[in-house]
Amino acid sequence: MQTADPTAFPRQFARTRRFSLGVPSRFTVSPDGERVLFVRSVSGSDPRTPLWLYENGEERILADPAHLSSVPERLSDEERTRRERDRVTATGVVAYATDRAARLVAFALGGALWAVRTDGGAPWHIPTAGPATDPRPSPDGTLIAYVTGGALHTVRTDGARDRTLARPETADVTYGLADHVAAESIGRSRGYWWSPAGDALLVARVDTAMVTRWYIGDPADPARPPRTIRYPAAGTANAVTSLHLVTVDGIHTPVQLPARAPEDEAPKGEWQDPAFEYVVSAEWESAGPLISLQTRDQRTMWVLRADPVTGAVEPLSRLTDDHWVEFPPGAPLHTASGALVLPCVQGDTRSVRIGEALSPAGLQIREVLGAVRRTLVGQDPGAVGERVYFTASEEPTEVHVWSYEEEKGFTRLTDEPGVHSATAGGDTLVLDSATPDGRRVTVLRGEKPVGRIAVLAEEPLITPRPVHLTLGERELRSRLQLPSWYEEGSGRKLPVLLSPYAGPGMQVVTRARAWYTAVCQWFAEQGFAVLATDGRGTPGRGVEWQRAIVGDRLGPALTDQIDALHAAAERYDALDLTRVGIRGWSFSGYLAAGAVLRRPDVFHAAVAGAPPTDRRLYDTYWEERYLGHPEVQPEGYARSSPLSYAEHLSYAHPEAAQIPVRPLLLIHGLADDNVVPAHTFRLSAALLAAGRPHSVLPLPRTGHLVAREGVADGLLLHELGFLKKSLDSSPNT
Repeated sequence: MQTADPTAFPRQFARTRRFSLGVPSRFTVSPDGERVLFVRSVSGSDPRTPLWLYENGEERILADPAHLSSVPERLSDEERTRRERDRVTATGVVAYATDRAARLVAFALGGALWAVRTDGGAPWHIPTAGPATDPRPSPDGTLIAYVTGGALHTVRTDGARDRTLARPETADVTYGLADHVAAESIGRSRGYWWSPAGDALLVARVDTAMVTRWYIGDPADPARPPRTIRYPAAGTANAVTSLHLVTVDGIHTPVQLPARAPEDEAPKGEWQDPAFEYVVSAEWESAGPLISLQTRDQRTMWVLRADPVTGAVEPLSRLTDDHWVEFPPGAPLHTASGALVLPCVQGDTRSVRIGEALSPAGLQIREVLGAVRRTLVGQDPGAVGERVYFTASEEPTEVHVWSYEEEKGFTRLTDEPGVHSATAGGDTLVLDSATPDGRRVTVLRGEKPVGRIAVLAEEPLITPRPVHLTLGERELRSRLQLPSWYEEGSGRKLPVLLSPYAGPGMQVVTRARAWYTAVCQWFAEQGFAVLATDGRGTPGRGVEWQRAIVGDRLGPALTDQIDALHAAAERYDALDLTRVGIRGWSFSGYLAAGAVLRRPDVFHAAVAGAPPTDRRLYDTYWEERYLGHPEVQPEGYARSSPLSYAEHLSYAHPEAAQIPVRPLLLIHGLADDNVVPAHTFRLSAALLAAGRPHSVLPLPRTGHLVAREGVADGLLLHELGFLKKSLDSSPNT
C-alpha cells in the first residue's frame, strides 16, 4: 500500500519553500522588553514577507511590501549574494535593523531604503545614491548607514545629507560587506558596526584582487554572459580584509591589526601558516571594538580590543589548538558590565567562560545569544544585574536555552525535548522552539509565558513518524522512518534509503520536526525504510568527535553510515540489505557519490545532489581546517575525493571487481556559486573515462538552495523514480 497521490507532498514542499513560509524569524526585543520585532510571510504558501511588531500581547504589521511599492523586486548583485548566503527564499522585508531602543527600523525593499517607527506612523522611503544593501540605523536613530556599489554611505532619516564615508579605490574593493569566506563558511554576514555613541563606525574593507576569478554561466540562456565570482578555493589566495574606524564626518583611522602570530606561539604541525587572514567576528557594544582574528591554519585565535580613537589594539585573549580554534556564533561577547564571554575547551567539551565562571563540564556550547541588564527582584530599588543567554547540549539530539547570572549561576531554561533558541531584552524572552510536534514561539516575561507569536506554516500533508535510535559501539544517533502502513512482524522486506547530512555544518537527527523529517517520511510512504545518522564530524558530540575527520572527510563519515545501517538491520527485520540506496545534497550528496564508489558491496544506488567532489575546489576555510594545505598535504585531498575512486575504479572492498556498477544520479544547479557545477562535471568526466555509466541532471537558473516551484517538487519525484527503478532491479549481490 502507498499514498494515493505521491505528487501532493512534493507540490506542497515546493509551494511552502520547504515549510519555511509563515515561520516567524529574525526577532529583536527592545531593551525595555516592551516590543518584539520580527519578519514572517503572510501565510504558509505566500512568500510576501512584512515586518511585524508584537506589543501588549498583540501582533500588527509595521511595513507590508505589498503597500510600499508596485515595482517588481529587483535585487542588486550585493543583495542577491547576501540572500544566497543566508539561504533566503521569501520576498519582501527579509532583513532589517533597528536603533538602540528599537524605535526606528530600517530595511531594504528591492534596493530601495525604507524606514518605519514602532510608535506609530506609516513607513517612508529614503532616497539613496544607489540600490541599498544592509541598512542599519545609528544607535540614536538619527542616521542610517547602507552599502551601495561597494561604498558605505550614511543618510539622515529625512533623506537629507547622503554622504559617502568610504568609497572603494578599485573595482576589487568593497567597504561594509563581508567576503565570501566570512559569509559562507565563518558565519559573519556583516561588514560594519556602529559605535555606541553613533559618531563612528567600524568598517571592513575587503580587497579581492588576489582571489581567483571563476565564471558561472547559464547554458539555458546562451545570450546571457557568464557571471564573474571571486572564489578562494583551498590553497589559493583569500580576500584581504582590513578594519577601519570611520567617523560620520568621513575621517578614517586604520585599526592596527597584527599581521601574524609569533612563530614561537604557533602550534606545530605539518603545515603552518600564522598569518591572520580571517576576521572571524567584530562588535562595538562597549568601551571599544571587540575583534577576533584567526590565522590561515586556524590554530590560533586572538581576541582584541581596539582603541576607538587611535586604532591601536590590545590582546584580551590568545587561544591555540593543535587542530583548530572554534568559536560558537555570538562569541566572543563583551557585556555592558565589562565581563568577557569567551569559548574554551574543557576536556572533550566545548565550554564557555563568562567572566571567571566556567560552564558545567559536559555541556556542549552551541551559541552565545547575548546579554541583557535586568532589574533584580527582591533587592534594593534600582539594583541591576546582568544575564547572559546561550544554547547548549547535554544530549546531542537536543539543544536547550541556558542562562548565567552571578546571583544564580548556570540555569537551564527549557525542558521540552527539541531544539530551542531565544532572543532577550529586559525581562522579556522570546523562546523559539522546534519540537517533535512542530514550531512554537513563546513570549515570556519574568520567566512566565505571557503570549505567543503565531506560526503560520502549513502542516505537512505527511506526518513524520520518526523512531530515534542509538546504534553501534559509537552510539550513533539515528532516526528511522517506516511507512505508516507497514505492519511490523509481517515479514515484508523494504528497500533501505539512507538520507543523512553527516557533515560538520549541521545535524538532522534531533528531537525536532523539520522539513527533512517530512521529506524522509514521504519517501517512507513510497515503500522505503529511511534511515538518517549523524556520524563523526557533526556538531554537538564533543571535540574528539569533530576532529575524527581530520585528514579524511569521507572515510569516517561513510563508515558511520554503514555501521548504523547494519546495527539498525539487526533490530528491524524490515530493512532489506540487498537493496540499499543513499541520497543527499551538498555534503551528503558528496557522501552518496562516495558510497557507491567506495562501498558498492553495501550501496546499490545513489542520488548525489550538488556534491563537492573535488575538495580542492571548495573554499579555504572549510577544506584547510580538516585537510590542511593541498600543496603540503595532497594525500588528504586525494583520500577525501570521489574523483580518485572514479578514475581508477579502485574500491575499498576486496571483492569490488565482482560487483556490478551501481546506478548513480548526479544533480547540480548551474547557478550554484557555493559548490560550483565544476564539481559534478569533473566527477562525470572521470566516471566516463573509467567506463562507469551514470546519469547527470543539470538544473538551469538554480543555485545551491533548491526551493523554486517546478524544480523542488519535480526533483523529489525524479529522485523517487530513479531510486525505485534502481533498487527494484538491484541484483542481490
